[in-house]
This record gives sequence, C-alpha cells and structure tokens, in this order.
Amino acid sequence: MPIYEFRCNDCGNEFEELVFGIDPEVVCKKCQSNKIEKLMSAVSFKSSGGGFTPASGTSGCSSCAGKSCSTCK
Repeated sequence: MPIYEFRCNDCGNEFEELVFGIDPEVVCKKCQSNKIEKLMSAVSFKSSGGGFTPASGTSGCSSCAGKSCSTCK
C-alpha cells in the first residue's frame, strides 16, 4: 500500500495519501476537490546491512576494491 503525492488543481495544495486499491477516490485535504493530479515522487530507501550502495558507488564491506563486490571474499 504505497503513499502517493498529489496536487490539487483547484487550490494548489500538495499532500500525501496512503492508497488502497487500483483506482482510489482521493480528494484534496484542504478544499475537498476531486480535481487532483498524482505527482512524480523520488524513491528512496535505506539498507540496514552492508552491500553495494549505488548512490556512493562504494560497498559496505571493507575488503572491496572498487565499485564491484565481486572482489569480496
């Protein structure tokens, strides 16, 4: 059940909504309009373990040489 970002076309309010189902009935939290658009959101996550992190181009283990974990033993 993803959380999406929306913008109201009537009042310009931007808000997040937890969406259930394929075609949800989402209305603006400020003016109750149903004239809204889904915004493109950046996806982000944090890994709790080690491993390759594409953002930094480095690995979580100290024995890796370079940008590939193939050298890890």
